[in-house]
Amino acid sequence: MLERHVADWDGAYANGANIAGSDRWPAAWVEPAQAFRDTLSAEGRARLDITYGDGRRNRLDLFLPSATPKGLVVFIHGGYWKAFDKSFWSHLANGAVSSGFAVAMPSYTLCPDIRIAGIVQEIGVAIGKAAAMVDGPLMLAGHSAGGHLASRMVTTTTPLADDVARRVRHVVSISGVHDLRPIMRTEMNATLAIDEAEALAESPALLRPMDGARITCWAGGGERAEFLRQNALLANIWTGLGAATSTVVEPDRHHFSIVDGLADPAHPLTRTLISE
Repeated sequence: MLERHVADWDGAYANGANIAGSDRWPAAWVEPAQAFRDTLSAEGRARLDITYGDGRRNRLDLFLPSATPKGLVVFIHGGYWKAFDKSFWSHLANGAVSSGFAVAMPSYTLCPDIRIAGIVQEIGVAIGKAAAMVDGPLMLAGHSAGGHLASRMVTTTTPLADDVARRVRHVVSISGVHDLRPIMRTEMNATLAIDEAEALAESPALLRPMDGARITCWAGGGERAEFLRQNALLANIWTGLGAATSTVVEPDRHHFSIVDGLADPAHPLTRTLISE
């Protein structure tokens, strides 16, 4: 009999400390992201720092394909709701843009200047802003904390307007944190300030999916055990609540490299995200 018990919650959710060569990131994302923005800006296919709210970080970038977009992908960055911004991830739009889709990437206010519930509301507004600019089906993707935010958008308490929510065709949560309660046990909760009420209200795994929800939970084989558990958890629960779900564990990928597939139009992660 295998018995599991997590004694070190900080270690369970610490990625950098458990990935060989992790000091490469986040710097390894900066140069390709800047190069992608520069290329699309030179071609007139990048609209940068579009305002979607009153906050200083309420800005999004929109990257456009060479022809009329087939639809819109929104990518929501991670960083445990307290780090990073849209500028680190621009190159990850390449897979979908090269496949004919527009891609929006929002920044959002970070904790402790906001609660996670407030970030959820900001992302809802950002998606609505981008959706008003691009017609067609809407696909949502997010990494880590962004995976939480993306999946939160297709719950019955979504902040999305009805007409926007109806356009959502697929969500891909990449290494997503779908149950916030374990995070309350970590030192980072001094910054996040998650309490029991917020965890119950904002954890996708504890909420019902909206009618017609379709979600893929995608993680790397080299992830921490908690991320693999969180990945399987949401798909398992939502299958029982009527959503169309799938779970993928991609071999030879860890928490930082798992997003790389989005930069490649032929990679299964990109193909899955934009699939019918």
